[in-house]
Amino acid sequence: MKEQKKCIIVDDEPAAHYVLANYIKQNPQLELVFQGYNGIEAMDYLRENKVDLMFLDINMPEITGLELLKIIPTHPKTILTTAYSEFALESYDFGVIDYLLKPIYFPRFLKAIDRFFSTENTIKQEEVTVNTVSVKVDGYFIEIELDQLLFAQSFGNYVKLHTLKRTYLASITTGELEKCLPEKNFMRIHKSYIIALDKIDASEKDFVIIKKEKLPIGITYRRELIDRLKNKIIL
Repeated sequence: MKEQKKCIIVDDEPAAHYVLANYIKQNPQLELVFQGYNGIEAMDYLRENKVDLMFLDINMPEITGLELLKIIPTHPKTILTTAYSEFALESYDFGVIDYLLKPIYFPRFLKAIDRFFSTENTIKQEEVTVNTVSVKVDGYFIEIELDQLLFAQSFGNYVKLHTLKRTYLASITTGELEKCLPEKNFMRIHKSYIIALDKIDASEKDFVIIKKEKLPIGITYRRELIDRLKNKIIL
């Protein structure tokens, strides 16, 4: 038998999990490795694990499925699930491979899986990479270009995003933002600060300087920062 493809379910409805998990178990080519009930759980898992296919509900509280696809820097191939058809057209803007309307019937599920494997056979699977992060500012989602982001500063349940052009106050926590940023470019250096590594102008034992701003380095983050920058900046 061919190597199983790892898949996850992200849906806030237990009934949807029951149906999809049962369908997946009937397909020996699929392996269900994770079930999440909101976007935050999905981001946590995807940050640490490689996944081939995601069954993603559109209508979830706090972070919808489409918002999740905007926020995470990389995502596996995705089959969207929902009880509402009006999102179908918008969903294909995110490179999803199929769209299942609830209640999901087994023949339709199999058709979506066939479509997934057909894409696997034509091209090597690649994670979708984006160069922006989507955050909510003043009630609206906006795209922040990652190469413009200097550093992020914790501000209660908000985060101040300092960019080359201006500063934004985003409705997101520092921990949530950290999960959205590519690790190779960004690093948390303090419980309240995440920095763009390539934007560091100077550094000392206890702080770094970015655009004349002196940002503290937490003790627990110092060794990792030294290791990551030792070939670029001597601390």
